[in-house]
Amino acid sequence: MINDELKHLLQRLGLNYLAHNLSDFIARSTKNRASAQEMIEDMAHCETLEKHQRGLARRVASAKLGRYRPLTEFDWAWPKHLPKEVVDHLMRLAFIEEPANVILVGPSGTGKTMIAKNLAYEAVIAGRSVLFCEAADMLSDLEQQESPRALRLRLSRYVKPDLLVVDEVGYLSYSGRAADLMFQVVSKRHEKAATIITTNVSFKDWPQIFPGAACVVAMLDRLTHRAEIIAIDSESYRKREATARREAKPKSEMPTKTTKGKA
Repeated sequence: MINDELKHLLQRLGLNYLAHNLSDFIARSTKNRASAQEMIEDMAHCETLEKHQRGLARRVASAKLGRYRPLTEFDWAWPKHLPKEVVDHLMRLAFIEEPANVILVGPSGTGKTMIAKNLAYEAVIAGRSVLFCEAADMLSDLEQQESPRALRLRLSRYVKPDLLVVDEVGYLSYSGRAADLMFQVVSKRHEKAATIITTNVSFKDWPQIFPGAACVVAMLDRLTHRAEIIAIDSESYRKREATARREAKPKSEMPTKTTKGKA
């Protein structure tokens, strides 16, 4: 029986894999007649793998990606225009190294968020710090900060990540203060860290998102300065799937007519 004190000591040393799998580790080493060096090498390998997996899980949770569909399940033949080769190139993450921005423009349901989340997950796997947020949530969060110090601290949440994904810019309109806050995020990240924006509104119509805001032109200037802009021309993929599900359902049988008997 393994001594609980030994497990506790291994945990204090940060050897979590060994602490939780000590019995199996000893049994495997004994069965393989491993030498002391082979046991240490095996232990080091297992601990390294376990720490990598924990780190990945932690970064995925911090990124706030939620559920999404992998690119392997996407029907690239559906959109009228969506350059797969450009998306494949972006998946190599050179735009984060540069750093540059990615702007996905297209109607609702055409794959913008799916592509953005796949790029974000690839960045997480590569060890990058990532944060995914909806535009409305980010701007509401920033607007709620009640003091300049609180705002500075909260801004850092959106400024610091190697990759920030701001989803669904354009589905709502915002106040002048929200526009200023959006500009601050974009400006502080400009040429320092990569940003992905998804929007259903063309650039010329962005003043409608932030009506009356003087900073919109400057904001777009910074966003598009170093950017891969992907315009998606497609009907809604979600609508297509919904239609397919309805058509796949078996049709109910037509009711049969009955003849009433004579009194």
